Amino acid sequence: MTRRSGSADLPLQVGRVPQWLADRMSSLGAVVCQAIVHHYGREELLARLAHPFWFQSFGAVMGMDWHSSGITTSVIGALKRGLAPLGNELGIHVCGGRGKHSRRTPDELMALGDRVGFDGYALTRASRLVAKVDSAAVQDGFDLYLHGFFVTDDGKWTVVQQGMNGDKRQARRYHWHSESLASFVEAPHSAIDGPVQGQIVNLTDKRAAPSRDAQLELLVDLGPDSIVREYMSMTTEPAAQGMLPHLIMPAHHDVRSSDVFTRRLHGTLAAAAERGPIDFPELLLTPGVGARTVQSLAMVAEVVHGAPYRFADPARFSLAHGGKDRHPYPVPIKVYDETIRVLKSAVQSAKLGREEELQTLKRLDDQARQLERTASGPSFEDFVGAELKASPALGGRSVFGWEEDLVADQSLPAK
Repeated sequence: MTRRSGSADLPLQVGRVPQWLADRMSSLGAVVCQAIVHHYGREELLARLAHPFWFQSFGAVMGMDWHSSGITTSVIGALKRGLAPLGNELGIHVCGGRGKHSRRTPDELMALGDRVGFDGYALTRASRLVAKVDSAAVQDGFDLYLHGFFVTDDGKWTVVQQGMNGDKRQARRYHWHSESLASFVEAPHSAIDGPVQGQIVNLTDKRAAPSRDAQLELLVDLGPDSIVREYMSMTTEPAAQGMLPHLIMPAHHDVRSSDVFTRRLHGTLAAAAERGPIDFPELLLTPGVGARTVQSLAMVAEVVHGAPYRFADPARFSLAHGGKDRHPYPVPIKVYDETIRVLKSAVQSAKLGREEELQTLKRLDDQARQLERTASGPSFEDFVGAELKASPALGGRSVFGWEEDLVADQSLPAK
């Protein structure tokens, strides 16, 4: 994973995650993190969280709105709740959050430092510097309102924070990673997510080093009043900022075929059909749930094992468990709960030295990558149509209610 991995345009969305989904997000998020730590170590989990494409896909596979800023708040909140009981086991802790919770980050880090043994003062300073850089040194029109600090027992960390621009109805997410961090004031970000805003003031750009030095000299030699006069007498044209590769998250809420790499979707479906009867025979005895659950497990397995380039289309991962706003279809509760159950069983078995179940999921992901080169399958529209048709039987639920009830009284929201 590279330190600077890209950016994305995020439509600003308000609203709350319903409790029935929030609880499941905490469970699924925690068990996915356990699987990643088991296979690759906790440092790899920090690196994943510092990758904006993976982060967005992670939120989508948990049933959140695939394209919006709400993923940031909901994922951090879900992991803070879900990982709290596992802190001693995994050695990973989540501090901060949105609004008033972000302001509690220093106190939480100090308390963790006393209990775990890392330098709470140093991490508190890092937290404050991260927030200060993104609110003052990078002046891009976004006001910070969320600060999530992920830290391991040995003091390594990732920060995910987000700002909003209310006038433009947009959000920008900033990713930081302590690995290879040499300076807080020169090119420190692992990534910045958000819409392009034209020229911005970014004093953390390495090309701004002469500017930072000159500002200190002016402050010492001339004082603030002279600096103001000097500024008023000059006209300057800022240097163009370097461009990061960025993921454009569209304004439309619905998931469209153009948002999904259909070839990879076909590979997932083919692998589920081919490996499911071999690796999940008991699961497939569950009427109306088993085969569909294997499809979701294949997408979750990719979140655990996939390389960075696999997450350029976060919309595809919303096809695992739908979305709370019925895009691309209602959350299939029976499938979601079965996915959590299978993953928890696999992780518990792995703790006892029985790796077969977790390795089964890895084989499912490996098979999907092989088959996507040649597999064919339904069109995106046909796939979504079939999911909508099956939704009542799979316990489909959204913020509008249970799909079974909506179908019965013919009050379905417009797609």
